[in-house]
Amino acid sequence: MASKLLQFQSKASEASKLVAKHGTSYYKQLLEQNKQYIQEPPTIEKCNELSKQLFYTRLASIPGRTESFWKELDYVKNLWKNRKELKVEDAGIAALFGMECFAWFCAGEIVGRGFTFTGYYV
Repeated sequence: MASKLLQFQSKASEASKLVAKHGTSYYKQLLEQNKQYIQEPPTIEKCNELSKQLFYTRLASIPGRTESFWKELDYVKNLWKNRKELKVEDAGIAALFGMECFAWFCAGEIVGRGFTFTGYYV
């Protein structure tokens, strides 16, 4: 056990040195590549303005997203009407998608319970 701990400690030390050596250059390179998105000076007023812009932009995109939702729903209805012609591949993809949704639901429930599998803390 002690040898594993020493191995882990040496690996962590190597990783720390690597980040210390290359982290600042990566940070500077990233900021340089994206400098057109940086607002100068970074004031509270500018942050509030940007948050309002984001909020109202997202609010304005709701009609387009609802239209897209109804198109998807019509497509699913059409698939259901013609389910006799449904290919096995399409059914498999739909089943996998359903299983993925259920898995994310279960993960959310586990997180909501405080990372317990058996139940809520009372």
